[in-house]
Amino acid sequence: MWPLSSTIEFSLAAELAIALVLGIGFGVALERAGFGSARKLTAVFYLHDMAVVKVMFTAVVTTMVGLFALSTLGLLDLGALYIEPTNLLAQGVGGLLFGAGFLIGGYCPGTSLAAIASGRKDAVLFALGMLAGVYAYAEFTPQLDDWYKAHSLGELTLPALTGVGMGWWTLAFVAFLLVAAWGINLIEGRAPRDTGRQAGA
Repeated sequence: MWPLSSTIEFSLAAELAIALVLGIGFGVALERAGFGSARKLTAVFYLHDMAVVKVMFTAVVTTMVGLFALSTLGLLDLGALYIEPTNLLAQGVGGLLFGAGFLIGGYCPGTSLAAIASGRKDAVLFALGMLAGVYAYAEFTPQLDDWYKAHSLGELTLPALTGVGMGWWTLAFVAFLLVAAWGINLIEGRAPRDTGRQAGA
């Protein structure tokens, strides 16, 4: 029965080893996809290259399909999975800060580490800024904790909110992914491209 943590008690060393292997694999996948390049990552904001949107949305939908299939087959206990409590205000502010950092720095946390591993010096500065932000948040957590809890809406899911089963939501997201992929390809085809910069890349 998945998740394995619900049936197997891993030691701390085993958990760290699993995290290391998964992290290295994720980093290799990011670099192989070209996401270790700030230029490729920020191209999404200029509509030149929407690969980031395609990959992330495909990953979300693939995960959704996998969770639904495993749950339906009785191989996964959805109730054992952790769901981050919804806090629209805090998550909205955090999303804006994350997006601004992504646009200005050219990386997100995962891609910055992949870029460092491949020798990109600009990613080092971004990662240092990220760590400074994590430290600052940890320092202010006691002051923010009461405010965060006051605006928390608990664990919210689309099936619970709407009464529509997960299977129908899964089909809806698959259909939306197909339509979105078509639309994204259309946008990319019409977006102006800076051929001079790309030639010199």
